[in-house]
Amino acid sequence: MYTVAIIIEVITAILLMLVVLMQSSKGGGLAGSFGGANIGTVFGVRRTSDFLTKATQWLAGIFMVLALVINLWLLPRGNQTRQSVIQSTAPPPAALPPTQQGGAPASQPGN
Repeated sequence: MYTVAIIIEVITAILLMLVVLMQSSKGGGLAGSFGGANIGTVFGVRRTSDFLTKATQWLAGIFMVLALVINLWLLPRGNQTRQSVIQSTAPPPAALPPTQQGGAPASQPGN
């Protein structure tokens, strides 16, 4: 079920990107590069704008809801408690070198 939800999420994300790129902005945007400039001849300019706006809204809603569902209910979780990266890479306390007490560092022989 997790894999199916991820595949649907990726397909939704790709469709959302394509629909957003097909919308023409005031400056023309990227719609002309992807053939979106001529899409108005199929439906008419006003109907195309309405269709792309509704498609963007629906795809964005599906994307957000599916992302929440995957995260809250479908994400595989282990029963193990995991340590953080900092805790797992920290050396044990006994392996730390002893610190010197006092203000002046010890002099090196030969200096």
